[in-house]
Amino acid sequence: MKIMKRHSLQRTTCLFVFSLATPLCQAEQVPLWELGAGGAYINFPSYRGSDERRSYLLPAPYVAYRGEFLQISKEHMRGLFFKSDKTELEVSLNATVPVKSRDNAARTGMPDLDPTLEIGPSLNVSLMRSPSHQTELEWRVPIRPVFATNFSHVQHIGWVFQPQLNLDIRDPVGYPGWKLGLAAGPVFGDGRYHQYFYGVDSAYATSTRPAYQARGGYAGSQFITALSKRFPDFWVGGFMKWDSLQGAVFADSPLLKSKQYFTAGFAIAWVFAESKTRVNELP
Repeated sequence: MKIMKRHSLQRTTCLFVFSLATPLCQAEQVPLWELGAGGAYINFPSYRGSDERRSYLLPAPYVAYRGEFLQISKEHMRGLFFKSDKTELEVSLNATVPVKSRDNAARTGMPDLDPTLEIGPSLNVSLMRSPSHQTELEWRVPIRPVFATNFSHVQHIGWVFQPQLNLDIRDPVGYPGWKLGLAAGPVFGDGRYHQYFYGVDSAYATSTRPAYQARGGYAGSQFITALSKRFPDFWVGGFMKWDSLQGAVFADSPLLKSKQYFTAGFAIAWVFAESKTRVNELP
């Protein structure tokens, strides 16, 4: 296990952990904002398709804001541009952590991978919603430009398209207060994005790592489940993701070492401040 102290890694890892959890709806009155702090543990490959894994134990700030257009919680962050009864347009986020090539056998001698941030619009269409809003099935269609940065420069490295079916269940199997999210769908990326992670320039080719030019297209599929609950004084949540890169357009890259794997994470945060103003949390 590595306990990382770099602030950039803390920010990107926390964003990565909690952007995987899926939003769920509530009808009760809740505080307009909440603040807290805790810790998170996550275990995942160095990058998608790596056969080397990392574990991180990190501080996890808890921030919740439930405005009409901006909503922030441990499960999601949404900036709503448009909302109707069946559709909404929101901000979609994802991120990856940095990779030091000296710490990864497949990338030894290659440039390091900077942390990346994906941010773009997502059109969400409600396919089914129970009368009590306890269960909702959505089709989410996000498209995100991807930026890599070491916090001294920013580089646009391509685009990601990740349509998903998303099922949200409140109080699953009769357990009040719990929120269960399930999501599944394919991942697509353009050639620049795939080249950043899976390409090998001729200058870095070796006898066991031939030069490779990645192309755009299908990048595998992901299946995600997340579970969380807000107790009176603290919040707990966790997720598990199964990632399959079978059939990906870069499947023959020498940097792709594992085509199927699980990722998991868990966090707990104590809530120490909240607004006296109460609002209806928007579904």
